[in-house]
This record gives sequence, structure tokens and C-alpha cells, in this order.
Amino acid sequence: MLVKALHLSAALGALLIGVTLAAWGQPLVSASGEIRIWVGSIWSTENSQQIADWYSLSHFVQGMLVVAIGRPFRRWIGYAGLLSFAVVVGVAWEIIEHTEWVLSKFRATTIYQGYVGDTVLNAVCDYVFMLGGFFLALRLPTLWLVCAIVAIDLTSALIARDSLTLTTLHLVYPIEAIDTWQAEINPGDHGRW
Repeated sequence: MLVKALHLSAALGALLIGVTLAAWGQPLVSASGEIRIWVGSIWSTENSQQIADWYSLSHFVQGMLVVAIGRPFRRWIGYAGLLSFAVVVGVAWEIIEHTEWVLSKFRATTIYQGYVGDTVLNAVCDYVFMLGGFFLALRLPTLWLVCAIVAIDLTSALIARDSLTLTTLHLVYPIEAIDTWQAEINPGDHGRW
């Protein structure tokens, strides 16, 4: 019964994100009116507007990190505590990410200038990706979990030139050399965000 209630609360987390962001004025879907499964360029105006993009991998890694961090405490907090932590982290991030303070922090860095936040569709899907990473990580031995986290984040960094690590670094301590490296694949400032 507890497990079913926890899974229901995880599903309700998506609803809470959607309702909150819609109430704050975030658009439900992209201004283009299109719904796409994947956007492959971090410079596209459809980035953070559609079902999945390179930042979806960051959310997937976020779910894996919850397990990696919580695993040493699992015998005390159990599955219920770990899933509750994941839901709180996932919901909190999607909501906090859309506060004016965090949006301003993003916009203060070169790569995210003009960023207006995610659509409701994208934010809810990012939360689902986080849960996907969480549930996959539960099944992985610790060594494989660490390798998967590094491999996914590194792949995103090398191909898209952004990842959970690079985004976090941008928000905490921007480095001009990384900005320059990321901008090398920018097809031009027109069409961004």
C-alpha cells in the first residue's frame, strides 16, 4: 500500500509542476505550436520547449545522482525515503528553476542569454526523465551507476557542449574558455531562444 501511495505521489509531482508553471505563465507548448520528440541543438529556439533535448539527459543523470547519494543511507531510509527524496528534488528543481532569481542566473551566462524557461511540456517531461534515471539507477550496481553517470554527462558535454556538470559550473562560476568552446557550434545568434 505504501509503495502504491509513493508511486502515486511521484505521478502527482508531474501534475504539481505543470499546474505551478502554467499558473506562473509558462506556455504549455512551444510558441511554434509544434510538438517534437527530440531537439538536437542547444542553440535551437525549440530547445527546452519540446519533449526531449540534451538537457533531458541532465535530468536523467539527476535521478541517478539521487540514488548514488542516497544508496549509503538506504538501509535507514528504505525505498520509500529514497523515492520521496527523488520526488522532492525533481519537483523542487523544476519549480525553483523557473523563479526569476534562477532564470536571471541562467541569463547572466553567455550560453543561456535570452532564456525564458521551459514550456510546461518540457518541464514535466524533464521530471519524468529524472524519475527514469532514478528507477534505472536502483537496478545498477554502484560501479556501473557511477560509470553511467560519467558516460552520460561526458557524452552530452562532448556532443551538445553542455551537460549537468557544465550547467552547474556556469551557474556557480562561469569560465570564459568554456563559453568560447560552447559558442563554436552556435550557428548564429539569430533563432536562439
